[in-house]
Amino acid sequence: MTVPITGSASAPEQTMRHPLDPLTEEEIALTTGILQASGRLAPGIRVMPMSLHEPSKEAVLSFQPGQSFSREVFVVMRDHSRHLTIEAVVSLSDQNISSWRERDDVQPALTYPEVFAAQQAILADSTFQQALARRNISDLSSVVIYPWTTGYRGPEDAVTQGRFIRMEVALAEGPEDNYYAHPVEGIVATVELDSMTVQIEDYGVVPVPSHSGNYTPEGIKAAANVPSFPDGLRTDLRPITITQPEGPGFQVAGQQVTWQKWRFRVGFTPREGLVLHLVEYQDRGRWRPILYRASLSEMYVPYGDPTPSHNFKNVFDAGEVGIGALANSLVRGCDCLGEIHYFDAAVNDAGGQPILMKNAICMHEEDDGMGWKHLEYNEDGSIRVEQRRSRRLVISSISTVGNYEYGFYWYLYQDGTIQYEVKLTGIIAPAAIPPGQQPVSGTLVAPGLYGPYHQHYFNVRLDLMIDGLNNSAVEVDCEPLLWGPENPRGNAWTTRATTLSNEQVAQREIDTRKSRFWLFTNPNVRNSLGQPVAYMLEPGKNAFPFYHEGSPQWRRGAFTRHHLWVTAYDPGERYAAGDYPNQQPGGEDGLPAYVQQNRPLENTDIVAWYTFCSNHVVRRENWPVMSVAKAGFSLLPFNFFDGNPALDVPPTEERCNHPSA
Repeated sequence: MTVPITGSASAPEQTMRHPLDPLTEEEIALTTGILQASGRLAPGIRVMPMSLHEPSKEAVLSFQPGQSFSREVFVVMRDHSRHLTIEAVVSLSDQNISSWRERDDVQPALTYPEVFAAQQAILADSTFQQALARRNISDLSSVVIYPWTTGYRGPEDAVTQGRFIRMEVALAEGPEDNYYAHPVEGIVATVELDSMTVQIEDYGVVPVPSHSGNYTPEGIKAAANVPSFPDGLRTDLRPITITQPEGPGFQVAGQQVTWQKWRFRVGFTPREGLVLHLVEYQDRGRWRPILYRASLSEMYVPYGDPTPSHNFKNVFDAGEVGIGALANSLVRGCDCLGEIHYFDAAVNDAGGQPILMKNAICMHEEDDGMGWKHLEYNEDGSIRVEQRRSRRLVISSISTVGNYEYGFYWYLYQDGTIQYEVKLTGIIAPAAIPPGQQPVSGTLVAPGLYGPYHQHYFNVRLDLMIDGLNNSAVEVDCEPLLWGPENPRGNAWTTRATTLSNEQVAQREIDTRKSRFWLFTNPNVRNSLGQPVAYMLEPGKNAFPFYHEGSPQWRRGAFTRHHLWVTAYDPGERYAAGDYPNQQPGGEDGLPAYVQQNRPLENTDIVAWYTFCSNHVVRRENWPVMSVAKAGFSLLPFNFFDGNPALDVPPTEERCNHPSA
């Protein structure tokens, strides 16, 4: 162990940990201590959420338990007085700053202290107060100001012009009121965060909707103008109890999890949230790698509302805000059911001091219904049946990003399947409209209130390791055979496989007419029939963008132009929209820039980036709080195993008795 610097926390013990473990509170405190001791952490510098500076793949894959290793932290800071963004790498092992870079060409993610300061600056602004007065609003205590990221409307929003945030206004009828039901339409406030200067745009007065949007039992009873439930809350729900009398089937050692034939490590970053590392499946006594790293790379939410108060809205929830930094502390019986194991996560405040987020990640087992089954009728009239129930391991995290909640779920199945699912809920971001008018790009959800159409794009980065680091990507289309001698009835169809040989070719879209899917293969490893082992990416719910080519949304959200991208591995290429999407016009970083190198992709270390979309045409039933919507994809073994790997799942203790036919 190294000697700590004066006034800092002691250096963390490393020999019992793993190089990919998330940062601890002690490591965050030590990082801040090293920065302070250097004299570079001057007053007025805001420390953004720190993250592990991950070691090389070579170092990770050669690591042995108990072996010592170096530990580094990547720190982004904002120097408000000098209008600079600072990137630093701090070595905890050597207790020094190993790199320091000052930049004026990027804007890091926003922080809540900046949001709170901007809210106060707007409330104190005389132009803002005049805009409220035009709407006969004089009580500032009822005014709620809520944030949006700036987007990019033109050169005035460039990163060199300042550090901006845009905010909108609503009224709250009390501390528990759903203020989203009462938007103050037409006012857009832009704040330059380095100087806290305010600019107000006023696009005209629209009556503030008065109907309640409260959704708690107490709020519904108190409101006179919401749909009533004359019988009160439902009384016909009966308890569902999930118990495992012998305890859960998983074992946890630090961040490593073993469950049945699965083994992996649970990671976390403030930007990406939940991360899975080193995902492996045990097959005939050996661990077979599938994924080196899997994470949410970016989220993008472009709105389709053309009105001037809302057409700037296109948000990168990971790169401009931080999914992990907004993670909930999960509660047993509410967010997760059953025998639960929680993972805490450590982040830091704007001063660099550690904050422990309790229960940021939840893990439990679930019954998943039928696993496999077959029934045979015997000649004597008896029935012979074999069936197994499926069980899955769930690793999840939930983040609140303003009005929306996003649940991120990784599912591991007994048959080797990996599934990723996002669950969307929370409150839509509504807008007001004059009485008697209908929105062009939205749905009325209450008198004078509409929900704008919008899309939620998610990009998941899959650092592949299918039985080793050398992999290839193959696109598979299903298509009918030509009608002729080889297909006399016209019923036959086949599959056509195309290897994606380079990065320019490997920019692909879903095609449901061809039932298109993608294979990630290891051409160097064959199964017992001589077929290359592979995993299949099976698309789920998805959509295409509806914004025009050349629009700000099209330029900024460039990764949404294709559902699948494949790149050659580069440790510096982590985010689909680039390292700093905040206030960027688009096209200068992220996947479009990565693939310009047009690197070869066959039989090498590759990364798959999959984009999927929840297309939200708002329904009235989405108000005042929306039920969960789901989107995602699956990774299925494809000739990876020599048969169904779930054949060895034992029958239930009580064999299922079937009546005779």
